[in-house]
Amino acid sequence: MKNRFAPREGRHLATARANSVWAVLGLVLGMQQAVYAQAQAQAATAASAPAASASAPVSSSWLRMPRLQGRLSAADLGLLINTADPYSVAIGAYYAERRAIPEQNIVRVKLPLRASLSADEFSSLQAQIQSQMGPQVQALALAWRQPYAVECNAITAALGMGFQPEICAQSCVPSKLSPYISYQGSRPFSDLGMRPAMMLAARSIEAGQALIDRGIAADQSLPAFTPVNAYFVSTPDAARNVRSSLFPPATALRPWGIEVKRASSQALPALQRTLVYQTGLIRVEGLSAVDWVPGALADHLTSFGGLLEASSNEGQMSALDWLEAGATASYGTVSEPCNHRQKFPHPQILLLSYVQGVTALEAYWHSVAWPGQGVFIGEPLAAPFAPKFGQP
Repeated sequence: MKNRFAPREGRHLATARANSVWAVLGLVLGMQQAVYAQAQAQAATAASAPAASASAPVSSSWLRMPRLQGRLSAADLGLLINTADPYSVAIGAYYAERRAIPEQNIVRVKLPLRASLSADEFSSLQAQIQSQMGPQVQALALAWRQPYAVECNAITAALGMGFQPEICAQSCVPSKLSPYISYQGSRPFSDLGMRPAMMLAARSIEAGQALIDRGIAADQSLPAFTPVNAYFVSTPDAARNVRSSLFPPATALRPWGIEVKRASSQALPALQRTLVYQTGLIRVEGLSAVDWVPGALADHLTSFGGLLEASSNEGQMSALDWLEAGATASYGTVSEPCNHRQKFPHPQILLLSYVQGVTALEAYWHSVAWPGQGVFIGEPLAAPFAPKFGQP
């Protein structure tokens, strides 16, 4: 772990942009109005303040969330397949069939099989997408596990928001604010001119197919008779535990059958029917023992979780390990972000977006204010809280 990941004076000072990120969350989520209305000011202060220590107080109330409108469907999703990559060809074909992706939404490209693209290579990829993807495509699924970066940017963020070369000059500074953080619709390309992206990444074709199957199994599966659990786990790692101040209070979200639980990594209970697992550590042990439900979201705050090749992650756990264990989507950074909380998924926004019926791609993109260095991986269309047919 690099020393510069630890907080330093001046590195994590809030900016005007950071203050505005959380201030936009001003509408009340209807079913939980009384619960969420208490905490917007507290959440805005916590999210835009300098990085906290491991002993920072955990949030005692819920922030307010906007009411999200609609969700992405297979007809909205563009699928990129790298013809130079056997994994990509196989997973792209499997995903197109299983999710019924329209043929006009599929673009085949030829990319080098390495972790990162150069700026020029990325510019060529962008040009192909712009010329071949129709305006109906609102978001992207990348059917590969590499490349996952564009120089020091994450490829999903570069495709969604454009390449940010300034990050490479000083990776610890605030990066570009995502317009998606305050977006409430389901047509981001039509409304914002951006296509949020997620990688269908796995370590083998079989694992990639299993990931896709989990995403499909998740659809409209919740709430169920047996509650699911959202675990927010604090750790003694001061630099990586900074999100603990944003963890939600332990409570039951009864309309969605969710038990929100806070725990310590030093006294972790058996993780049953796990829908969300968020923590902050170099490596998270015991993932094989977690009981995952289809559609589960999981990530850990660390410097290099987004380096998807095990040989290049400087000893830190890859976000791919979450998917290999049974989660359906995850997130990690590809270059040293320092521990700005805005560069990682906000725990409450992630959960409160997901329960509104949006997809895993949308929930994760809603939760990250500065996603320039973060790669989103998983099955994009998984939507366990999507309304069943005939329901509003």
